[in-house]
Amino acid sequence: MASSSKSKSSLLTGCLLLSSFLSACTSTGTSGKTAVMHKDEFGMADMFTYSFPSSDKEGCEASRRALLSQGYIISDANDNNVKGRRKFQSDDETHVEIEFNVVCAPNSKGSNSTTIFTNAVRDRYALKKNSSSASLGVGGIGSISLPFGASNDSMVKVASETIADAKLYGRFFDLVERYLDDVKKTDEVETVSPTTAAPSQSAQKKQQAEQVH
Repeated sequence: MASSSKSKSSLLTGCLLLSSFLSACTSTGTSGKTAVMHKDEFGMADMFTYSFPSSDKEGCEASRRALLSQGYIISDANDNNVKGRRKFQSDDETHVEIEFNVVCAPNSKGSNSTTIFTNAVRDRYALKKNSSSASLGVGGIGSISLPFGASNDSMVKVASETIADAKLYGRFFDLVERYLDDVKKTDEVETVSPTTAAPSQSAQKKQQAEQVH
């Protein structure tokens, strides 16, 4: 009788331990989801934004030149937005593409400053091998499949993520700032219109006419 009570007690203790273990696992899973949500919370604006003393057009043009200088192919560019993509091949079976998205937004009116918002998305592709075979009819047996060794390989996207590397964006903004000086100098030259020189030519003609008379 004592042995039976002892067995029931051991069984009860085991059930309680199992229940506690399952509860702990459930709690860990829930807290894990919460941790992921906290990781993705808003609050990392300093990494993806930078303000420049320029117009939005100048900021996006400097961003375009910065991406071009690093081998990015520009797929879209205007006064407020620039998009560029670069491809990397780390090995024969892995392919990586990084796409930079840049948005230039002017700050308060009269401030002559622009905030550049940027994010880089990394897509990773892996080689997927599909071996092919052919069916061969054999009398009395039916058909059998024989592999010919040929394959139809293709790259399949296996991951896509926004890069969260402050150093990467810091280097990009440094490049933008460097090219911003060139863009401003170009704009200053373009602002000197031909109409500025027209009065001086008229004055010269007038002086020549006066000298003739």
